Amino acid sequence: MLLAIDIGNTHTVIGIYRKDKLVADWRMASLTHRTGDENWLTLKNFCTDAGIDTAAVKAVGISSVVPDLTFVFEHLARKHFGVEPVTISGALNFGIRIHYKDPSAVGADRLCDAVAGFEKYGGPLIIIDFGTATTYDVVSKEGDYLGGVITLGLESTAAELHRRAAKLPRIELRFPPTAIGYDTASSMQAGVLFGTVDAVEGIVKRIRTELGAPARVIATGGLAKIVAAHTTVIEAVEPSLVLDGIRLILERLRRSENLH
Repeated sequence: MLLAIDIGNTHTVIGIYRKDKLVADWRMASLTHRTGDENWLTLKNFCTDAGIDTAAVKAVGISSVVPDLTFVFEHLARKHFGVEPVTISGALNFGIRIHYKDPSAVGADRLCDAVAGFEKYGGPLIIIDFGTATTYDVVSKEGDYLGGVITLGLESTAAELHRRAAKLPRIELRFPPTAIGYDTASSMQAGVLFGTVDAVEGIVKRIRTELGAPARVIATGGLAKIVAAHTTVIEAVEPSLVLDGIRLILERLRRSENLH
């Protein structure tokens, strides 16, 4: 079994794979003050509740955008699973050409999205990940990672409005019935949510124009379903795309090692 760990700025998502099947997954807060042993107890409880024997885990893959937590989970893998974890980065050779000027600067989650997205849908492809930041990753018809776009995420945008403006409240991230808001909360919801939909459609149009091809668009991340329900641009939602990418990258690395 494979343990896949996706460490984001807000949440850490953990998945257990038996071969190519995701048999269980969990989401918890990404807390840098939590020790490795505390994370281990949480993970162990998750596995117990799902009826999974942690001794069956023979490989650990990590995608992380939080360096402090990368170290914590790497240590956890060595101490409690007795395996050397594979931490995803652009420095690894897993069969994808990265066109970023500095491949090591691409977020591991974006590379995982690209690998898993291309595996399932082919290319050209635009992958939108709705997390703390909203990222757009562009994959060519050959499977190359071309680059993308980074913007502030939905939750981050709403939180910044509340933090920076004394009279603006915290809001629930749900679409209001109309674009014209008739109170402060619905006005903010319209701006954040309809604004995100319009941004998605505009950025996708620009990317397709630059590619000169009708690239497919898929979405992932915690808020993907909310946005996808209000635009026809997004063709599919894949909630576990980063976890799937971790699995696929580890499989490619394992095959490459066996060939040598």
